Amino acid sequence: MNVIEELFGVRGKSVLITGGSRGIGLAIAETFVKAGARVYICSRDAASCSAAAKDLQAFGSCEALPCDVSSTGDRQRLAASLKAREKSLDVLVNNAGAVWAAPLAEYPESGWDKVFDLNVKGTFFLIKELVPMLAAAATPENPSRIINVGSMNAIRLPQHETYAYPASKAALHHLTRHLASQLAAQHITANVIAPGLFASKMLEASIERKGVEKLLEPIPLKRLTADADMAGAAIYLASKAGSYVTGAVISVDGGTTL
Repeated sequence: MNVIEELFGVRGKSVLITGGSRGIGLAIAETFVKAGARVYICSRDAASCSAAAKDLQAFGSCEALPCDVSSTGDRQRLAASLKAREKSLDVLVNNAGAVWAAPLAEYPESGWDKVFDLNVKGTFFLIKELVPMLAAAATPENPSRIINVGSMNAIRLPQHETYAYPASKAALHHLTRHLASQLAAQHITANVIAPGLFASKMLEASIERKGVEKLLEPIPLKRLTADADMAGAAIYLASKAGSYVTGAVISVDGGTTL
């Protein structure tokens, strides 16, 4: 066991990460793999999911399980595929998400539905599918963990016309607290990591239009959220150190929501 594995205490744990082929999900997946966990990543894009898993196999155990979390059939197939490989699940990281931006007068119902179907409905019903596997791994001293990726824009007033996105993330934050209360008896914790501005595809247009310096102005720590920030928060919640934390919303935003 190396120093990282000993410190994090997730060696040998089974971990499923949705939206794990790029961005925040990929950063979290890489850290879990390097810490000695058995990692499964899912993404709607089967090719990119398989490619990401292949790259991560250079560091340890990772397997691709392509899935559109907003699809009932895909969620059921994902759960069945995972059950065929693992008797239980230690950590579920719900990172898959969608955003839709449009002026209020033009905001489409289809865009609203796409965002909520993935960010809230899909996440909830995937958790429902996997609770039996999470419960099978859980003990009072070492609970199973649900880690949902929320948003600082579920806490503060958003700056852009992405109406469904912050509303869906606020719903996810509250849903997480509700699940934490309901699942505690089964020794399953549920928490949220709420990132700040992250250099993702979602942010590319804002960076090109305003420039990074302008975007950093309201951030007390004067930088964007990094891969390591999100991965570290997820590892903390999944580790021995995070075993007594549940129902929490951890802002990883450089102080933006202060």
